[in-house]
Amino acid sequence: MRNAQMRVFRGDATGGDFKEYTVPVEDGMVVLDAIHYIQREIDPDLAVRWNCKAAKCGSCSAEVNGRPSLMCKSRMESFAEGEIIFVEPLRTFPLMRDLVTDVSWNYEQNKRIKPFTPKEDAKWVMYQEDVERVQEFRKCIECFLCQDVCHVLRDHDRKDAFIGPRFMVRVASLEMHPLDQGDRMKFLHDEGGVGFCNITKCCSEVCPEDIHITDNAIIPLKERIVDDYYDPIAKFFKTIFSKN
Repeated sequence: MRNAQMRVFRGDATGGDFKEYTVPVEDGMVVLDAIHYIQREIDPDLAVRWNCKAAKCGSCSAEVNGRPSLMCKSRMESFAEGEIIFVEPLRTFPLMRDLVTDVSWNYEQNKRIKPFTPKEDAKWVMYQEDVERVQEFRKCIECFLCQDVCHVLRDHDRKDAFIGPRFMVRVASLEMHPLDQGDRMKFLHDEGGVGFCNITKCCSEVCPEDIHITDNAIIPLKERIVDDYYDPIAKFFKTIFSKN
């Protein structure tokens, strides 16, 4: 057994700082286990959000050594002996207390997206490739790590104009569904802020479900926006057929 030096953020919306803790490390421990040890043995008032400890609920999102991560997936053995482990709350969202942030803004964005709208008298038959295309997006556990790392939301605080990668994924799951007839392109162009994304792929890098957010969701949506708004030929034919 070895000891790990951890610095955990303590504070609330009015301010705070890192507090140092020494935690004994056992085989198989993850950062969330270390946080629970601190709660149990040292500071019982340390606030942290968690639920399943199986990387499926998305609750224990935090920044571990500056990287947005699920604490239950960040293994203590991955840190070098003697390395100080910094644990802090997601920076993109308002701090409530210690490691807990207010992510309610995300749920408001979700309400803005037109829900699944099936075609009338649709035959509920799908090709396997269509199933696989949208199935990837359904793996999202809404940990909001992609929202946290997104430079548009994190560095520029454009929550007024950009819904973020998580909801680009949701729009893609609907737009690429073969039985859906809803049109969300105008929303993406005018309100969703798809043009703000400059394809850095940082959102894909932190996704615990390995969803190819940029390649499979955002880029195809951008291509559809270009076709609808900036391709004169495609725009002409869309205008003609919409009148018929």
